Amino acid sequence: MDTTRNTALQAWMDEHGYSSNSLAEAVNRALERLTGRPGGLDGSSVRAWKAGRVRWPKSATRKALENVTGLSATALGFVPRGRTPSTPAPPQEDPDMKRRTLGGIAVAAAVAAAPGTAPRRIGMSDVDRLQSRFAEIIASDHRHGGQLGIEQRAAALADEALNLQNSGSATQRVRSRLYACAAGFRSSAMWAAIDGRRYDDAQRHMREAQALAEMSGDQAIKFRIWSHAGTMYRHLGRPGDALAANDVARSLHLTRRDPLFASLGLARQGAIRGAAQDRTSTRRAFGQAQDALDRADPEAPRPVWLTAFYDQAELHSLALSAHLALGEYPTAEAHAHQCLSALRPYMARSRAIATTRLAHAQLAQGDAEAAVASAMKVPSSAATQHARVSRMLQEFGAALRATAHGSSTVQTWTEHTAAWRTSA
Repeated sequence: MDTTRNTALQAWMDEHGYSSNSLAEAVNRALERLTGRPGGLDGSSVRAWKAGRVRWPKSATRKALENVTGLSATALGFVPRGRTPSTPAPPQEDPDMKRRTLGGIAVAAAVAAAPGTAPRRIGMSDVDRLQSRFAEIIASDHRHGGQLGIEQRAAALADEALNLQNSGSATQRVRSRLYACAAGFRSSAMWAAIDGRRYDDAQRHMREAQALAEMSGDQAIKFRIWSHAGTMYRHLGRPGDALAANDVARSLHLTRRDPLFASLGLARQGAIRGAAQDRTSTRRAFGQAQDALDRADPEAPRPVWLTAFYDQAELHSLALSAHLALGEYPTAEAHAHQCLSALRPYMARSRAIATTRLAHAQLAQGDAEAAVASAMKVPSSAATQHARVSRMLQEFGAALRATAHGSSTVQTWTEHTAAWRTSA
């Protein structure tokens, strides 16, 4: 039996601080949430995965592992039965990723331009390679979010997918998948720009992503792009445009096939309604979103970008945003605590955002001491490097000084933010 070591899984564990025993415990808990029965994995089970003795875990175990890590089983180095194992790129942030991406583009262009050479056959292995890189981008986004480097790498990978179209012959199915890959990377570039408040760049990526998605015919990626557009317009303070964009996503027929897509569309509609100060519609949308989430089959096959982030925690996060905008601060605080308790370990960006919103909700209720204690839990890296978090914390500081001027809590916060600036 081939026992090639699973270096991708080992790299993910090293980056996120998991031992074999702690990962087994996390997967067991995820299995219990999925099946209602505790999992029976232990450290030896994970060591068998790392050593390559188990190349393709059982389906429920794979799903639980994907829920814990936010990556697909193949991106974690597992090999479906019947396939030849390969050594995938590790899913952590790779400082050489940009160099390798640009190298791939150059190679593809050289192949296309070389005179006298027969065109190579582009196949699903090329698509699978791009999909593993997509999983890397998704993982980087959930750790860091909004970074210009993520946007640039995603855009470069979109170009690589398009260059493959011209570097050889391929079936129509493969060409459609390549367009879907390119659209997926562009939508990640779009999201990184939105998250970093670079809205002009986001709109440019959106237009390119929409055109690529149309050529791909992929409903899921169309949903992602239009749903992102709704979020972008909500952040821009344009609720009419936000609702129109989100309605395009919600009108796609896959939302009728899969309640998880329907739930995400409804939850984002609720966030938009909250920003527009429509209390009745906000509550209705979140009630419907919860119903749809409860109906969703956790075992149904779905794209990694969706399964990596949308769950009960994200629904609470969107409800937190909506009720904060509505001025319903106790309800917002309740959603914040529920979100934070349910977030998956790797969702660092989402945790920073929810913690900052929790601080705002507590301060608005007059509890400055609790609010400052919450805000101080935001890591300095998010506070200084993530544009959305940084702006929300600046607004928090201004509100704190306005409501608790001269108090010890203001002094505590001032000293804390000074330390951030020193360490940045």
